[in-house]
Amino acid sequence: MSSKFNKELQTLVRDKVISPELADKIEQYYATKDVGKPNRLFAIFGVFGALLVGAGIILMLAHNWDDFSRATKTILAFVPLLIGQLIAGYAILKEKSNAWKEASGTFLFFAVGACIALISQIYNIPGELGSYLLTWIVLCLPLIYLLRSHAVTLLIIILSTYYAVEVGLWNYRSRQTPWLYFVFLLGVIPYYWMLLKRNVSSNAVTIFNWILPGSIAIALSAFVGRDGTLGFIMYITLFGLLYNIGRLLIFKELRTLRNGYLIIGSLGTVICLLIFTFKWVWDELPGTSDYGSQSWYIALILFVIAIAMVGFKIWKNGIKAINLFQVAFIGFWVVYFAFSDIGVLPVVLMNMLVLTLGISAIKIGADKFNFGILNYGLLIISVLIACRFFDTAMSFVIRGILFVLVGAGFFVTNYIMLKRQQKIKKQLKDLQV
Repeated sequence: MSSKFNKELQTLVRDKVISPELADKIEQYYATKDVGKPNRLFAIFGVFGALLVGAGIILMLAHNWDDFSRATKTILAFVPLLIGQLIAGYAILKEKSNAWKEASGTFLFFAVGACIALISQIYNIPGELGSYLLTWIVLCLPLIYLLRSHAVTLLIIILSTYYAVEVGLWNYRSRQTPWLYFVFLLGVIPYYWMLLKRNVSSNAVTIFNWILPGSIAIALSAFVGRDGTLGFIMYITLFGLLYNIGRLLIFKELRTLRNGYLIIGSLGTVICLLIFTFKWVWDELPGTSDYGSQSWYIALILFVIAIAMVGFKIWKNGIKAINLFQVAFIGFWVVYFAFSDIGVLPVVLMNMLVLTLGISAIKIGADKFNFGILNYGLLIISVLIACRFFDTAMSFVIRGILFVLVGAGFFVTNYIMLKRQQKIKKQLKDLQV
């Protein structure tokens, strides 16, 4: 138990918030709770150690690689794979610690990739990078559940994302739709769900809360066809869906910074909508879109899922439980499909929507006494005003006044919030006395 925690207990006893007996019980409880707890630092260094050992072996072999015969090269290609399998098998059969499983899983993961690459090079087996990544992922996916390894799960997600953009975006010679990305994602979800049910506030879950939505946002670019406008619709809908996932009951007690779905969904929504506050974007839109393309069907599927989540939330908690960020994507769909041809009306509506989002964030921050969310709302409004400097004919005086007003808004709102927070703390202290 940390010295900081002990000091906090002593402070509570000194201020007569808790009794010395209760402080002793709390100290004993956390002391017994930490017994047998795996050393996270040891697991992290185990993973890095496995990476360094693997890299060292490859470098030593690479130095004299051309001097070896084909048979020797083949044996050397399989040696790291066999060593990795033996260590992983030992960790499973002997029920070793998580550090053992993380390190052995990481070593075996890269040993599989190295073996595939070396055999292909030794026997001149042709193939695309996408097929290489596909084989690597398929062979290593079972390791997630055999070793219960966070590191392997993280590596699978990263490799799956790389596979998606390589096959669907970067490979110009034979561009395909990487549908298998969703299969790999479904293969990871059960493990992620198990971690969520066990401890939603753990560091591992926090990492996955950022990596998974980030991976989906990156990989979606591989499914955008030639119609860039439909790509924007896909992304705005995806960010709305991610934000609604972040608002699920299971994430309710999480701090905002631990909820990647919420932050990525919110930032993505605001950035996409800000782009559509410019008049030239609407002027450049094509007259018609290909509503028979895969981009349209993906956007439609994302929209239906997001709408279903919003509807379920309303059904369970009522309309008051919904904030504007959860339904902003619906507003975009309405403006795009109903008013995009009516002069400057869509531009005005988009500006109003972004402004309302900023005000909504300010209100959420004020209600929760969260300075981060409050200032985020003010930042949205500030960026919106700055954007209007580029496509409006406002004078420098008006622009200066607007900046002064926004700056004053930052100071005044934060000052009011700070005073309210101090007042509530004082009232609570008086009640305790």
